[in-house]
Amino acid sequence: MINEQIRDREVRLISENGEQLGIMSAREAMKIAQEAELDLVKIAPQAKPPVCKIIDYGKYKYEQTRKEKEARKKQKTVEVKEVRLSPNIDTNDLNTKINNAKKFIAKGNKVKVTLRFRGREMAHVQQSKHILDDFAETLADVAVVEKPAKMEGRAMSMVLAEKR
Repeated sequence: MINEQIRDREVRLISENGEQLGIMSAREAMKIAQEAELDLVKIAPQAKPPVCKIIDYGKYKYEQTRKEKEARKKQKTVEVKEVRLSPNIDTNDLNTKINNAKKFIAKGNKVKVTLRFRGREMAHVQQSKHILDDFAETLADVAVVEKPAKMEGRAMSMVLAEKR
């Protein structure tokens, strides 16, 4: 809340250079802010009495948006990339998939390794689990198993994340 929007009887006032001016009525605080040609802004509305500060509201708002933008810039989004395998995958194909997974992990993404079963392959689910185990073992130097292998419908999947 700024200026006339402040309806409290008493407020604790802080000047533009940060010194406490004490507790006074909202009208007096408003008068002091107008004399300084600045705005009266309620900083801590839940305090007893509410804390108001004399500042240039436009500049304050600009600084806040700049800080938010900086914080957003520094954030890193982690994507989950998927590598699909089949139970009868050949060793060279598996090596290619492992290299792709290494690239994804090197870029800081998580990798979801999915072993898809089709038709009669569903009868040999337990024999195919070793493919995922070998995959995780091969990537053990760069990745750690975040979510172990688990059946989800017609697919078995696990999630690998970068080793810290």
